Amino acid sequence: MTEATFDGMWRAISEVGRDPGGGYTRDAWSPPDLELREWFRQEAARRGLDAHEDRNGNMWAWWGDPDTPGGGVVTGSHLDSVRQGGAYDGPLGVVSAFAALDDLRARGVRPRRPVAVACFTDEEGARFGVPCIGSRLLTGALDPGRARALTGDDGGTLAEAMRAAGRDPGGLGRDETTLRRVGVFVELHVEQGRALVHEEAPVGVGRAIWPHGRWRLEFRGRADHAGTTRLADRDDPMLPFAETVLAAREAARRHGVVATVGKVRVRPGSANAIPGRVTAWLDARGPEEGPVRALVAELAPRAAEVACESWTPLVEFDPALRDRLAAALGGVPVLPTGAGHDAGVLASAGVPSAMVYVRNPTGISHSPEEHAEPDDCRAGVAALARVVEELCT
Repeated sequence: MTEATFDGMWRAISEVGRDPGGGYTRDAWSPPDLELREWFRQEAARRGLDAHEDRNGNMWAWWGDPDTPGGGVVTGSHLDSVRQGGAYDGPLGVVSAFAALDDLRARGVRPRRPVAVACFTDEEGARFGVPCIGSRLLTGALDPGRARALTGDDGGTLAEAMRAAGRDPGGLGRDETTLRRVGVFVELHVEQGRALVHEEAPVGVGRAIWPHGRWRLEFRGRADHAGTTRLADRDDPMLPFAETVLAAREAARRHGVVATVGKVRVRPGSANAIPGRVTAWLDARGPEEGPVRALVAELAPRAAEVACESWTPLVEFDPALRDRLAAALGGVPVLPTGAGHDAGVLASAGVPSAMVYVRNPTGISHSPEEHAEPDDCRAGVAALARVVEELCT
Protein backbone atom coordinates (compact mmCIF):
# COMPACT_ATOMS: atom_id res chain seq x y z
CA MET A 1 0.00 0.00 0.00
CA THR A 2 1.20 3.51 -0.78
CA GLU A 3 0.23 6.45 1.36
CA ALA A 4 -1.36 8.04 -1.70
CA THR A 5 -3.84 5.15 -1.97
CA PHE A 6 -5.25 5.62 1.51
CA ASP A 7 -4.90 9.40 1.62
CA GLY A 8 -6.54 9.86 -1.77
CA MET A 9 -9.59 7.82 -0.82
CA TRP A 10 -9.82 9.57 2.55
CA ARG A 11 -9.78 13.00 0.90
CA ALA A 12 -12.40 11.91 -1.62
CA ILE A 13 -14.98 11.29 1.10
CA SER A 14 -13.86 13.88 3.64
CA GLU A 15 -16.46 16.50 2.67
CA VAL A 16 -19.41 14.18 2.06
CA GLY A 17 -22.09 14.74 4.68
CA ARG A 18 -20.21 17.45 6.58
CA ASP A 19 -22.56 18.79 9.24
CA PRO A 20 -22.68 22.57 9.82
CA GLY A 21 -22.90 21.83 13.54
CA GLY A 22 -19.68 19.81 13.45
CA GLY A 23 -18.69 16.35 12.33
CA TYR A 24 -20.73 14.35 9.84
CA THR A 25 -24.37 13.43 9.31
CA ARG A 26 -24.72 10.55 6.87
CA ASP A 27 -28.16 9.04 7.34
CA ALA A 28 -29.03 5.83 5.52
CA TRP A 29 -30.57 6.45 2.09
CA SER A 30 -29.92 10.22 2.35
CA PRO A 31 -28.08 12.18 -0.39
CA PRO A 32 -24.73 11.84 1.44
CA ASP A 33 -25.26 8.10 1.78
CA LEU A 34 -26.08 7.77 -1.92
CA GLU A 35 -22.98 9.81 -2.81
CA LEU A 36 -20.83 7.48 -0.70
CA ARG A 37 -22.41 4.45 -2.34
CA GLU A 38 -21.40 5.84 -5.72
CA TRP A 39 -17.87 6.40 -4.38
CA PHE A 40 -17.79 2.73 -3.32
CA ARG A 41 -18.85 1.59 -6.80
CA GLN A 42 -16.19 3.78 -8.42
CA GLU A 43 -13.44 2.46 -6.16
CA ALA A 44 -14.51 -1.11 -6.98
CA ALA A 45 -14.56 -0.36 -10.72
CA ARG A 46 -11.13 1.28 -10.51
CA ARG A 47 -9.77 -2.04 -9.24
CA GLY A 48 -11.76 -4.22 -11.61
CA LEU A 49 -13.78 -5.71 -8.77
CA ASP A 50 -17.24 -7.17 -9.31
CA ALA A 51 -19.47 -4.78 -7.34
CA HIS A 52 -23.15 -5.10 -6.57
CA GLU A 53 -25.78 -4.16 -4.00
CA ASP A 54 -27.71 -6.99 -2.39
CA ARG A 55 -31.46 -7.07 -1.72
CA ASN A 56 -30.97 -5.34 1.67
CA GLY A 57 -28.81 -2.50 0.38
CA ASN A 58 -25.46 -3.91 1.53
CA MET A 59 -22.65 -3.40 -0.99
CA TRP A 60 -20.05 -5.96 -2.04
CA ALA A 61 -16.96 -5.68 -4.26
CA TRP A 62 -15.47 -9.09 -5.12
CA TRP A 63 -11.95 -10.08 -6.15
CA GLY A 64 -12.52 -13.58 -7.50
CA ASP A 65 -15.62 -15.73 -7.89
CA PRO A 66 -17.96 -15.06 -4.95
CA ASP A 67 -19.67 -18.43 -5.44
CA THR A 68 -16.51 -20.44 -4.78
CA PRO A 69 -17.40 -23.31 -2.40
CA GLY A 70 -16.58 -22.46 1.19
CA GLY A 71 -17.09 -18.75 0.72
CA GLY A 72 -14.63 -15.88 0.63
CA VAL A 73 -12.70 -13.64 2.98
CA VAL A 74 -14.71 -10.45 3.44
CA THR A 75 -13.58 -7.24 5.08
CA GLY A 76 -15.20 -3.81 5.37
CA SER A 77 -17.54 -1.84 7.60
CA HIS A 78 -20.12 0.91 6.97
CA LEU A 79 -20.29 4.46 5.61
CA ASP A 80 -23.32 5.90 7.44
CA SER A 81 -22.87 7.89 10.65
CA VAL A 82 -24.65 9.06 13.76
CA ARG A 83 -25.82 12.68 13.68
CA GLN A 84 -22.80 14.99 14.00
CA GLY A 85 -20.56 11.94 14.30
CA GLY A 86 -16.87 11.48 13.70
CA ALA A 87 -15.01 10.80 10.48
CA TYR A 88 -13.59 7.40 11.39
CA ASP A 89 -16.46 5.27 12.73
CA GLY A 90 -17.22 3.02 9.75
CA PRO A 91 -15.44 4.76 6.85
CA LEU A 92 -12.01 3.86 8.27
CA GLY A 93 -12.90 0.19 7.83
CA VAL A 94 -14.11 0.57 4.24
CA VAL A 95 -11.20 2.75 3.07
CA SER A 96 -8.73 0.44 4.84
CA ALA A 97 -10.29 -2.60 3.16
CA PHE A 98 -9.69 -1.19 -0.33
CA ALA A 99 -6.18 -0.10 0.68
CA ALA A 100 -5.41 -3.57 2.09
CA LEU A 101 -6.44 -5.18 -1.22
CA ASP A 102 -4.16 -2.73 -3.03
CA ASP A 103 -1.31 -3.82 -0.74
CA LEU A 104 -1.92 -7.50 -1.44
CA ARG A 105 -2.01 -6.94 -5.18
CA ALA A 106 1.11 -4.77 -5.13
CA ARG A 107 2.98 -7.61 -3.39
CA GLY A 108 1.72 -10.16 -5.90
CA VAL A 109 -0.37 -12.14 -3.39
CA ARG A 110 -2.49 -14.77 -5.14
CA PRO A 111 -5.51 -15.62 -2.97
CA ARG A 112 -6.80 -19.18 -3.03
CA ARG A 113 -10.17 -17.91 -1.83
CA PRO A 114 -12.17 -14.95 -3.18
CA VAL A 115 -11.75 -11.69 -1.28
CA ALA A 116 -14.36 -8.94 -0.95
CA VAL A 117 -14.82 -5.45 0.41
CA ALA A 118 -18.23 -4.99 2.08
CA CYS A 119 -20.19 -1.92 3.09
CA PHE A 120 -23.21 -2.61 5.29
CA THR A 121 -26.21 -0.31 5.17
CA ASP A 122 -27.51 1.69 8.14
CA GLU A 123 -25.17 0.32 10.80
CA GLU A 124 -25.74 3.23 13.17
CA GLY A 125 -29.54 3.25 13.06
CA ALA A 126 -29.50 7.04 13.28
CA ARG A 127 -32.44 7.54 10.93
CA PHE A 128 -34.77 4.66 11.77
CA GLY A 129 -33.77 3.77 15.33
CA VAL A 130 -32.55 0.19 14.87
CA PRO A 131 -28.79 -0.38 14.51
CA CYS A 132 -27.15 -2.72 12.00
CA ILE A 133 -30.24 -2.86 9.80
CA GLY A 134 -28.38 -4.18 6.75
CA SER A 135 -26.60 -7.03 8.53
CA ARG A 136 -29.65 -7.86 10.67
CA LEU A 137 -31.80 -8.19 7.53
CA LEU A 138 -29.11 -10.20 5.75
CA THR A 139 -28.94 -12.74 8.58
CA GLY A 140 -32.67 -12.80 9.32
CA ALA A 141 -32.29 -11.17 12.73
CA LEU A 142 -34.66 -8.35 11.72
CA ASP A 143 -38.12 -9.08 10.35
CA PRO A 144 -38.48 -7.45 6.91
CA GLY A 145 -42.03 -6.30 7.61
CA ARG A 146 -40.91 -4.53 10.75
CA ALA A 147 -37.96 -3.03 8.89
CA ARG A 148 -40.13 -1.60 6.12
CA ALA A 149 -42.37 0.06 8.72
CA LEU A 150 -39.57 1.66 10.76
CA THR A 151 -40.17 5.40 10.99
CA GLY A 152 -37.67 8.25 11.05
CA ASP A 153 -37.90 11.60 12.79
CA ASP A 154 -39.52 13.11 9.68
CA GLY A 155 -42.37 10.58 9.82
CA GLY A 156 -41.23 8.73 6.71
CA THR A 157 -40.70 4.98 6.69
CA LEU A 158 -37.67 2.98 5.67
CA ALA A 159 -39.69 1.60 2.75
CA GLU A 160 -40.43 5.12 1.53
CA ALA A 161 -36.79 6.16 1.87
CA MET A 162 -35.64 3.16 -0.16
CA ARG A 163 -38.17 3.86 -2.91
CA ALA A 164 -37.07 7.49 -3.04
CA ALA A 165 -33.50 6.21 -3.50
CA GLY A 166 -34.61 3.96 -6.37
CA ARG A 167 -34.56 0.67 -4.42
CA ASP A 168 -37.26 -1.95 -3.92
CA PRO A 169 -38.07 -2.54 -0.23
CA GLY A 170 -40.12 -5.57 -1.20
CA GLY A 171 -36.97 -7.65 -1.43
CA LEU A 172 -35.80 -7.09 2.14
CA GLY A 173 -35.07 -10.20 4.19
CA ARG A 174 -32.64 -13.01 4.92
CA ASP A 175 -30.36 -13.54 1.93
CA GLU A 176 -29.07 -17.10 1.78
CA THR A 177 -27.13 -16.57 -1.45
CA THR A 178 -25.14 -13.66 -0.05
CA LEU A 179 -24.59 -15.38 3.30
CA ARG A 180 -23.10 -18.46 1.62
CA ARG A 181 -20.51 -16.23 0.00
CA VAL A 182 -19.16 -14.97 3.34
CA GLY A 183 -16.73 -17.62 4.57
CA VAL A 184 -15.17 -15.31 7.15
CA PHE A 185 -15.64 -11.62 7.97
CA VAL A 186 -13.04 -9.26 9.45
CA GLU A 187 -14.08 -5.70 10.33
CA LEU A 188 -11.49 -2.99 10.95
CA HIS A 189 -12.78 -0.18 13.15
CA VAL A 190 -11.48 2.80 15.05
CA GLU A 191 -11.39 1.95 18.75
CA GLN A 192 -14.22 3.56 20.69
CA GLY A 193 -12.27 3.91 23.91
CA ARG A 194 -8.67 4.22 25.10
CA ALA A 195 -7.58 0.64 25.80
CA LEU A 196 -5.00 0.73 22.99
CA VAL A 197 -3.69 4.05 24.27
CA HIS A 198 -3.04 2.43 27.65
CA GLU A 199 -1.52 -0.61 25.94
CA GLU A 200 0.69 1.67 23.81
CA ALA A 201 -0.34 -0.32 20.75
CA PRO A 202 -1.55 1.03 17.38
CA VAL A 203 -3.83 -1.96 16.70
CA GLY A 204 -5.66 -4.68 18.58
CA VAL A 205 -8.06 -7.57 18.00
CA GLY A 206 -11.60 -7.89 19.35
CA ARG A 207 -12.48 -10.44 22.04
CA ALA A 208 -16.20 -9.77 22.58
CA ILE A 209 -19.05 -7.28 22.27
CA TRP A 210 -21.03 -6.50 25.41
CA PRO A 211 -24.77 -7.22 25.45
CA HIS A 212 -26.63 -4.03 24.66
CA GLY A 213 -30.03 -2.70 23.69
CA ARG A 214 -32.29 0.28 23.04
CA TRP A 215 -35.62 0.84 24.75
CA ARG A 216 -38.33 3.39 23.95
CA LEU A 217 -39.92 4.95 27.05
CA GLU A 218 -43.24 6.78 26.88
CA PHE A 219 -44.26 9.37 29.49
CA ARG A 220 -47.80 10.75 29.25
CA GLY A 221 -49.38 13.82 30.80
CA ARG A 222 -51.72 16.62 29.74
CA ALA A 223 -50.75 19.44 27.41
CA ASP A 224 -51.63 22.85 28.84
CA HIS A 225 -50.65 26.51 28.94
CA ALA A 226 -47.22 27.15 30.48
CA GLY A 227 -48.26 30.49 31.95
CA THR A 228 -51.81 30.13 33.16
CA THR A 229 -51.85 26.61 34.63
CA ARG A 230 -51.16 26.42 38.36
CA LEU A 231 -48.32 24.11 39.41
CA ALA A 232 -50.77 22.07 41.45
CA ASP A 233 -52.95 21.52 38.40
CA ARG A 234 -50.20 20.42 36.03
CA ASP A 235 -49.71 16.89 34.72
CA ASP A 236 -46.24 17.39 33.25
CA PRO A 237 -44.57 14.25 31.81
CA MET A 238 -41.20 16.02 31.79
CA LEU A 239 -40.98 15.47 35.54
CA PRO A 240 -41.05 11.64 35.54
CA PHE A 241 -38.85 11.75 32.44
CA ALA A 242 -36.22 13.86 34.19
CA GLU A 243 -36.38 11.66 37.27
CA THR A 244 -35.87 8.60 35.06
CA VAL A 245 -32.75 10.07 33.43
CA LEU A 246 -31.22 10.61 36.87
CA ALA A 247 -32.38 7.19 38.05
CA ALA A 248 -30.79 5.54 35.00
CA ARG A 249 -27.41 7.03 35.87
CA GLU A 250 -27.63 5.89 39.50
CA ALA A 251 -28.90 2.41 38.57
CA ALA A 252 -26.10 2.01 36.03
CA ARG A 253 -23.55 2.80 38.73
CA ARG A 254 -25.06 0.24 41.10
CA HIS A 255 -25.36 -2.50 38.48
CA GLY A 256 -21.90 -1.96 37.00
CA VAL A 257 -23.19 -1.10 33.51
CA VAL A 258 -23.58 2.03 31.39
CA ALA A 259 -26.85 3.72 30.42
CA THR A 260 -27.75 6.87 28.53
CA VAL A 261 -30.87 8.67 27.38
CA GLY A 262 -29.49 10.24 24.22
CA LYS A 263 -32.66 11.03 22.31
CA VAL A 264 -35.93 12.60 23.43
CA ARG A 265 -39.03 13.81 21.60
CA VAL A 266 -41.40 16.24 23.34
CA ARG A 267 -44.95 16.91 22.12
CA PRO A 268 -46.20 19.42 21.28
CA GLY A 269 -42.69 20.80 21.67
CA SER A 270 -43.54 24.46 22.28
CA ALA A 271 -41.64 26.64 24.73
CA ASN A 272 -44.90 28.07 26.10
CA ALA A 273 -46.76 24.78 26.48
CA ILE A 274 -46.66 22.06 29.11
CA PRO A 275 -45.92 18.85 27.22
CA GLY A 276 -48.57 16.21 26.79
CA ARG A 277 -46.16 13.44 25.92
CA VAL A 278 -42.45 12.70 26.14
CA THR A 279 -40.79 9.86 24.24
CA ALA A 280 -37.24 8.95 25.25
CA TRP A 281 -34.77 6.33 24.10
CA LEU A 282 -32.62 4.52 26.64
CA ASP A 283 -29.36 2.84 25.61
CA ALA A 284 -27.98 0.34 28.15
CA ARG A 285 -24.92 -1.92 27.94
CA GLY A 286 -22.72 -3.98 30.20
CA PRO A 287 -20.30 -6.91 30.40
CA GLU A 288 -23.15 -9.29 31.30
CA GLU A 289 -26.80 -9.47 30.28
CA GLY A 290 -28.31 -9.83 33.76
CA PRO A 291 -27.34 -6.41 35.14
CA VAL A 292 -28.46 -4.67 31.93
CA ARG A 293 -31.86 -6.35 32.12
CA ALA A 294 -32.09 -5.53 35.83
CA LEU A 295 -31.49 -1.84 35.14
CA VAL A 296 -34.26 -1.71 32.54
CA ALA A 297 -36.67 -3.59 34.82
CA GLU A 298 -35.92 -1.12 37.59
CA LEU A 299 -36.69 1.87 35.39
CA ALA A 300 -39.73 0.43 33.61
CA PRO A 301 -42.36 1.30 36.29
CA ARG A 302 -41.49 4.98 35.91
CA ALA A 303 -42.81 5.10 32.32
CA ALA A 304 -46.31 4.60 30.96
CA GLU A 305 -44.92 2.27 28.30
CA VAL A 306 -41.57 0.56 27.64
CA ALA A 307 -40.71 -1.15 24.36
CA CYS A 308 -37.44 -2.85 23.40
CA GLU A 309 -36.49 -1.66 19.93
CA SER A 310 -33.28 -3.69 19.61
CA TRP A 311 -31.31 -6.17 21.66
CA THR A 312 -27.94 -7.80 21.03
CA PRO A 313 -26.77 -10.54 23.41
CA LEU A 314 -23.15 -11.03 24.38
CA VAL A 315 -21.02 -11.82 21.33
CA GLU A 316 -17.83 -13.81 21.91
CA PHE A 317 -15.77 -13.79 18.73
CA ASP A 318 -14.54 -17.22 17.65
CA PRO A 319 -11.55 -17.89 19.95
CA ALA A 320 -9.57 -19.86 17.35
CA LEU A 321 -9.98 -17.16 14.70
CA ARG A 322 -9.33 -14.38 17.22
CA ASP A 323 -6.15 -15.99 18.51
CA ARG A 324 -4.96 -16.80 15.00
CA LEU A 325 -5.26 -13.16 13.96
CA ALA A 326 -3.67 -11.84 17.14
CA ALA A 327 -0.71 -14.18 16.58
CA ALA A 328 -0.43 -13.17 12.92
CA LEU A 329 -0.16 -9.56 14.07
CA GLY A 330 2.61 -10.32 16.54
CA GLY A 331 0.62 -10.79 19.72
CA VAL A 332 -1.37 -7.54 19.75
CA PRO A 333 -3.81 -6.73 22.59
CA VAL A 334 -7.18 -8.52 22.58
CA LEU A 335 -10.01 -6.22 23.65
CA PRO A 336 -13.70 -6.38 24.62
CA THR A 337 -15.96 -3.49 23.61
CA GLY A 338 -19.29 -1.98 24.53
CA ALA A 339 -19.91 -0.85 20.94
CA GLY A 340 -22.07 -2.86 18.56
CA HIS A 341 -20.86 -3.75 15.05
CA ASP A 342 -21.96 -5.64 11.95
CA ALA A 343 -19.24 -8.18 12.79
CA GLY A 344 -21.17 -8.97 15.96
CA VAL A 345 -24.39 -9.54 14.03
CA LEU A 346 -22.67 -11.88 11.59
CA ALA A 347 -20.92 -13.73 14.43
CA SER A 348 -24.27 -14.25 16.17
CA ALA A 349 -25.58 -15.77 12.93
CA GLY A 350 -22.76 -18.30 12.83
CA VAL A 351 -20.42 -16.53 10.39
CA PRO A 352 -16.79 -16.75 11.59
CA SER A 353 -16.03 -13.10 12.34
CA ALA A 354 -13.31 -10.99 13.92
CA MET A 355 -12.45 -7.35 14.53
CA VAL A 356 -9.27 -5.31 14.22
CA TYR A 357 -9.18 -2.02 16.14
CA VAL A 358 -7.11 1.07 15.39
CA ARG A 359 -5.98 3.27 18.28
CA ASN A 360 -8.02 6.39 19.03
CA PRO A 361 -5.92 8.88 21.04
CA THR A 362 -8.95 10.78 22.32
CA GLY A 363 -10.95 7.68 23.21
CA ILE A 364 -13.98 9.68 22.02
CA SER A 365 -16.42 8.35 19.43
CA HIS A 366 -19.80 9.35 17.97
CA SER A 367 -18.41 12.90 18.13
CA PRO A 368 -16.38 15.22 15.90
CA GLU A 369 -13.49 14.68 18.36
CA GLU A 370 -13.15 11.04 17.29
CA HIS A 371 -9.68 10.60 15.81
CA ALA A 372 -6.95 8.28 14.59
CA GLU A 373 -3.41 9.36 13.76
CA PRO A 374 -2.23 8.86 10.15
CA ASP A 375 0.56 6.49 11.24
CA ASP A 376 -1.95 4.37 13.17
CA CYS A 377 -4.30 4.29 10.17
CA ARG A 378 -1.43 3.01 8.05
CA ALA A 379 -0.61 0.45 10.73
CA GLY A 380 -4.24 -0.62 10.61
CA VAL A 381 -4.14 -1.12 6.85
CA ALA A 382 -0.92 -3.14 7.13
CA ALA A 383 -2.49 -5.26 9.88
CA LEU A 384 -5.64 -5.84 7.85
CA ALA A 385 -3.59 -6.83 4.81
CA ARG A 386 -1.68 -9.38 6.90
CA VAL A 387 -4.92 -10.75 8.31
CA VAL A 388 -6.59 -11.10 4.91
CA GLU A 389 -3.45 -12.72 3.48
CA GLU A 390 -3.39 -15.14 6.42
CA LEU A 391 -6.99 -16.16 5.71
CA CYS A 392 -7.02 -16.28 1.91
CA THR A 393 -3.75 -18.03 1.04
